[in-house]
Amino acid sequence: MIEHVAIIGAGFSGTLQAINLLRHDGPRATLIERAPQPGVGLAYGSAHPSHVLNVRAGNMSALPDDPGHFVRWLERRGVADATTAFIPRVTYGEYLREMLDETRRTAGDRLAIVQGEVEDLDVGETATIRLADRTIHADAAVLAVGNLPPHSPPGLDPDKLSAERYKGDPWDRSMPEGLSDGDTVLIIGTGLTMVDVALTLDAHGYRGKIVALSRRGLLPRPHGPGADWKKIDERPDTNASSLLGTVRARADAIGWRNAVDELRPFTQPMWGNATEDQRARFLRHLRPWWDVHRHRLAPEVHARLHAIIDRGQLTVHAGKTLSFDERADGIALSWRPRGSEASETLLAQRIVNCTGPLTDLARTAEPLLRKLAARGTIRADEARLGIDVDNQAQTINAQGKINPALYALGPMTRGAFWEIVAVPDIRTQTWNLARRLSNAQWVGGEGL
Repeated sequence: MIEHVAIIGAGFSGTLQAINLLRHDGPRATLIERAPQPGVGLAYGSAHPSHVLNVRAGNMSALPDDPGHFVRWLERRGVADATTAFIPRVTYGEYLREMLDETRRTAGDRLAIVQGEVEDLDVGETATIRLADRTIHADAAVLAVGNLPPHSPPGLDPDKLSAERYKGDPWDRSMPEGLSDGDTVLIIGTGLTMVDVALTLDAHGYRGKIVALSRRGLLPRPHGPGADWKKIDERPDTNASSLLGTVRARADAIGWRNAVDELRPFTQPMWGNATEDQRARFLRHLRPWWDVHRHRLAPEVHARLHAIIDRGQLTVHAGKTLSFDERADGIALSWRPRGSEASETLLAQRIVNCTGPLTDLARTAEPLLRKLAARGTIRADEARLGIDVDNQAQTINAQGKINPALYALGPMTRGAFWEIVAVPDIRTQTWNLARRLSNAQWVGGEGL
């Protein structure tokens, strides 16, 4: 019987895991977080006030059994038309902190929050978690480490670049500081994080040149007005070419946003039933296009981004980075435009890495994950999208056997679930695991 669960990481996934364990009257929980502020994580703890959620508030409840929870929280604070609004991310962070604080008030000694770095973790039939100042014994442990820092783009060695010129962490608060309007900022990556960085620079009054570079130069698409349509009721073929044809045909009939959105109930089963070859073909050929159509911008954010583009401040290029050479006047990037054999050089006074989170365990610098992988306690999934887990979120070791006392949640389980980076998916994952650990599988949920 599980009486105590240790959760490593108190961002969105870990915080919700603790809350749901206690909501199900399950085992007591210890929530371990190295940052000073538990309950918000990177996504909501490092956000600039200008950053808004990429999903309307009506679908951002943290609780799958209470879809209107977040909207009611907003309405009590005087937010009009809360259901359709795109709310600032810092506000969502306040929502999560309040949920955690309320849980702490009512849980008594059933919830402990520990600030510190987990240095090691031993698992067998139970789990032993070691920090610098204490050892915690639990019946089960949950890795809720969130997104890892971005990977280094080709040709870049961060050890050879100064911290002033190169910002490997796009959420570094010093990122927009010390720039003049005669400078050039190079952003590696053109996805949602690039948009956040561009808007942060704009909010700080920076009026110099911004260049965004990625392999394909694709930008996230905007959300449109809400719409009702007759959705498909059968899972599409997982073959990449067939899926592409199906989505294109549906886009012609009902619009591309609806064609993508109606796949939501089927995406995880489609991924789970796809062969390794089918997954590899999707990742190789369709993933960039899927990402920009699936993970969209709030309309007002899209408008602000394109205002920066339209005034000529931000330019977007498709190409591959080759090398980075720091000198007195900046960092010289050698890069090759997509479709060209010739390279070009671009001089930037600051470079910001927005390539997206690193997922390959073989390349991570995260000490705990490196130890667990080196020991064979955990392993990478076949596509190297994160930690290998089964469909119950139990981790799998190097010998292919399930660790009965070690689970993983959130974006690092993408290899098993694919759609597991957004609130609607993670809230269901944490709910389901909490039910299992609480022996409360009979508790219903809407499974949004």
